[in-house]
Amino acid sequence: MITTLIEREAEPILISDLTWREFKAVEQLIERPGLRLSFLDGILEIRKMPGKKHETIKERIGALLEIYLEFLELDFTPTGSVTLESESKKVKKEGDKSYELGANRKRPDLVIEVVVSSGGIDKLEAYKRLQIPEVWFWINDELLFYSLGKEGYESVTKSQLLPNLDIALLIGCINIENHAQALREFRAGIKITG
Repeated sequence: MITTLIEREAEPILISDLTWREFKAVEQLIERPGLRLSFLDGILEIRKMPGKKHETIKERIGALLEIYLEFLELDFTPTGSVTLESESKKVKKEGDKSYELGANRKRPDLVIEVVVSSGGIDKLEAYKRLQIPEVWFWINDELLFYSLGKEGYESVTKSQLLPNLDIALLIGCINIENHAQALREFRAGIKITG
């Protein structure tokens, strides 16, 4: 029981009925290290920065993805947790990891979210307004893929941007305890299937 409480990330604080202008004023007052702020349709979400479990998974997914992108010899730029916002669409969001696939992009093509707590703003709605083509969610040791279409995001069984990515290999390596071993096994696995 105690382990469960320690591993669980804090739920976000939500403040509703804010205008964009009020949000920007509040953001100036409370933006400080250790907090992450998001905004959608008048709702301000305040989250504590993630803990070790979240950060370890986020970095693992990013490392494995970058190995795959290098293997494909694809031009890419990791943009980390870049802040994306639009006043006209009433949205501000930072993904856990993001990537521009190709040169001279205006926004990331892919955002990755590691979810270890519940609640908060509708992440897919935020990314839809920001026109992010693909979003991956790591939830409960599972990788979920969403591709942006005309009607919004559609749940898909694999990445539409990277259709040949071996999902079973990726998930298996994300779940390996030792980071260096996970990278080695992924590298070896993509060379066999590639």
